[in-house]
Amino acid sequence: MEAVKRALDKISVERIKLELLGNAYNSSSTVLGRLDPRTLLIWYLFFAIVPWFVHNRTILLGMFILMAVCTVLSRASTFIIFILCLGLITQVGWMFLLSLFFGGGGESLLPMLTLTLKLSVISLASITVFSSLDPERLSDGLSALGVPDAFAFSLSYGYRILPTLLEEFHQILLSFRLRGLRPQKNGLFYWRTAAYYMRIIVLVFYPLMLNTAKRSRTTVEALETRGYTYAVNNPQVKKLKLSYMALKPRDWMFAGITALYLIALFTLGMAYPELVY
Repeated sequence: MEAVKRALDKISVERIKLELLGNAYNSSSTVLGRLDPRTLLIWYLFFAIVPWFVHNRTILLGMFILMAVCTVLSRASTFIIFILCLGLITQVGWMFLLSLFFGGGGESLLPMLTLTLKLSVISLASITVFSSLDPERLSDGLSALGVPDAFAFSLSYGYRILPTLLEEFHQILLSFRLRGLRPQKNGLFYWRTAAYYMRIIVLVFYPLMLNTAKRSRTTVEALETRGYTYAVNNPQVKKLKLSYMALKPRDWMFAGITALYLIALFTLGMAYPELVY
């Protein structure tokens, strides 16, 4: 328990906020961050859909290796990767326990391995793309691909305001802690302290939603004052905004390397479909 306590002490809201800010705005210095947003979004669309229709574990393992390499190149936040690994482990764990409860055995781990590989490929592809695109380039890439501008802006705005919401959450949490009384004894396995913090988190939710609604209204008024609706509906403004985007040789090289790797991977998978048991 002391080791767990020391590990939790290193996790703070401020550190999580810095991780999110670095993940959102430190993309231009990476190899994948210099690619055209349209290239990354089309690449992500392929790896977000195709794994659901692939049941060959050799191909899925090869895709997982490719996603792991791309995640390293994108310099994704270790905090986000930790959350991903924790989610996958807990998901497979409770599914395996559930299968044992209903009379299953060790053979149920094989289908879970296939599902885990699919989820890992899709999750790592998502982390790679969002770590390689800042909110502005993400919105521009979606607009260039024909996504409605309102939806593209909403997604970009949600991505951009996430650190602000986390800061707001932290301030409200501190105010509740100042006005509350922490348990004098932690209890067995710190259950008293855990229950205290869980209760505070529930109480924080309502004022956080109210502050978010007020902030959203202020944002809408500021956007309308600056002519957002007119700019969205004006083709010349949109063309000027997206004029910096261009497919360069590195984009074609990235797409070509990915295509050659997939061709070789599918060929190997067809020849050895049960390479991973």
